[in-house]
Amino acid sequence: MSRLVLILGDQLSPEIAALKAADKASDVVVMAEVAGETDYVPHHPKKIALVLAAMRKFAEALRDDGWDVRYSQLDDTENSGSIVGELLRRAEETGASEVLATEPGEWRLIEALSAAPIPLRQLPDDRFLASHEMFETWAEGRKSLRMEYFYREMRRRTGYLMEGDDPAGGDWNYDKENRKPAPDEIDFGGPMQFTPDETVEEVLTLVEARFGENFGDLRPFAFATTRGQARRALAHFIKGALPKFGDYQDAMMTGERFLYHAVLSPYINIGLLDVREVCDAAQAAYEAGEAPLNAVEGFIRQIIGWREFVRGVYFLEGPEYPRQNKLNQQRKLPWFYWGGETKMACLAKTVEQTREEAYAHHIQRLMVTGNFALLAGVDPAVVHEWYLAVYADAYEWVEAPNTVGMSQFADGGLFASKPYVSSGAYIDRMSDYCAGCAYDVKTKVGEGACPFNLLYWHFLDRQRERLEGVARMGNMYRTWDRMDDDKRAQILREAEAFLERMSAGEVV
Repeated sequence: MSRLVLILGDQLSPEIAALKAADKASDVVVMAEVAGETDYVPHHPKKIALVLAAMRKFAEALRDDGWDVRYSQLDDTENSGSIVGELLRRAEETGASEVLATEPGEWRLIEALSAAPIPLRQLPDDRFLASHEMFETWAEGRKSLRMEYFYREMRRRTGYLMEGDDPAGGDWNYDKENRKPAPDEIDFGGPMQFTPDETVEEVLTLVEARFGENFGDLRPFAFATTRGQARRALAHFIKGALPKFGDYQDAMMTGERFLYHAVLSPYINIGLLDVREVCDAAQAAYEAGEAPLNAVEGFIRQIIGWREFVRGVYFLEGPEYPRQNKLNQQRKLPWFYWGGETKMACLAKTVEQTREEAYAHHIQRLMVTGNFALLAGVDPAVVHEWYLAVYADAYEWVEAPNTVGMSQFADGGLFASKPYVSSGAYIDRMSDYCAGCAYDVKTKVGEGACPFNLLYWHFLDRQRERLEGVARMGNMYRTWDRMDDDKRAQILREAEAFLERMSAGEVV
C-alpha cells in the first residue's frame, strides 16, 4: 500500500525527513499551493512568488529523480484550498492510507495535520541542529533564556570556530567589533540577482493577478528559486561581502539597502540551503584567511545561535506564545507601516525598502520599526502579524520570538534581558537617515523634536511599574528622575500630543 509524502513550501530540501523515510518505488509525494497558506496573513507578493516558484521547480527536480509527485497549483479548479484538503483528495485518488510529513514550522499547521481524518506521522525536522529535546534539556530550570549561553553550547556541539574546548581567538562573541556606523561608501553590489525564467514568469503572472492588492512590489523579482541558484548566492556573499559583514552589520544607509548582508535567510528558511553548508562555507573562508574572525563569528552566530535559539523558544512556549502582551500595549499599527506618508525619515526609508524588497536587515527591523512600535505602545500581536506578512524570510517559528520576545518585550523578559528601546541618538549614530529628516534628532523637546526622543521617555514613564526592576534599566530611570519636573511634564505632554495626532490619522 502506498503512502503520501507531504512536502510543504518551506521544506524544499532533498534530505527532508519525510523523503528520507519514504519509498520512492511506492510512495507518492504531495505538494500543494493552497489559499490557506497564501492568505492567512496578507503576505508580500515577492514572498508568495518565491515560495511558489521554488515549489514548482523542486517538484520537477523530484520527478526527475524518479518520484511520483502530485502537485496542485493555486489556480487548479479542483484545489480544495487547504493542505489537509489536498491530502484527502490525493489519498482518494491514489488509495493511500497513511501520510508521512515533516513537522511544520508553525503551530497552526501542526494542529491542522494532527486533526486530519487520515493516519499521519509527523517526523522531526532534522534540518535544524538543535532538536526540541536538546533545547528543552538546556532550558530546564532556567528562569530566563539567554541566547548567548545557548550559542556557546551550540559552538561546542557543532565545533564551529572552536580550538579544542576553547573558542577561536579566545572570545565567544566579537560584537564589540561589529558596531561601526555607516561607512562613506559600500564596495559590494548586493546579493546575487537572478533573471526570471519561464516558470518564474508564470508564477509572477499568477501572483500579480491574485495578490496585486497586497502590500509590496512584486517586480522586479530577482530571488533564487533553485538549490543551484541559492548556492551561487551563498558563494557570491562569502567572496564579496563576508569580509566586511561584521564591521557594518548594524549600519543603515540611505540608498544602500543591503550593505554587506547576505540575504540568504529566505533560501535557508525554505530549504534551498542547508545551515551546515552555509556555516561550513563561512568557516572555510576564515580558515583560508579570506574573512576575519569578527565577521565569521557574527555570521555563524546568527545561524547556529539566534536562528536555532528562537525556534527553541517558539516550540518550548507553545501555540499561545505569539499572543503574549505582558506590557499591555493596545495601540493600533500606524498606517505608515503599510506605506502611508510619514515625516520620520528612518521609518519612511525602512518601510519603503520593505515594500520594494520584502527585506530589511535586523537592525532596521529591531531598532527602527520595532523600536517605534514598542515606544508608541502598539499591540504586539499586530506588530507580529505585520512582520509575518511583509518579509520574504518570515515564518512564525522564527518571526514570532524575534518580534514578541526580542523586539516588543511582550513576554516580559523570558527572551531578552531588557526592552530594545532607544531615542533617536542610536539611529543617528548607526545611519545617515537623520540628516534628511523633517525632525531634528538633537532636539529633545519643543518644535521639531525627534519623536523617538519624546516617546522614549514616555514609554519608560508609563511602563515604570513593570520595568523599573528589570536589570539594566536602573540607569535610565535615574536619568529620568534627575530631570526637573517641568521638563518631564513637557516631554510627556508633547509625546501624548504626537500619539494623539498619529492616532487621528495626521501625517507625523
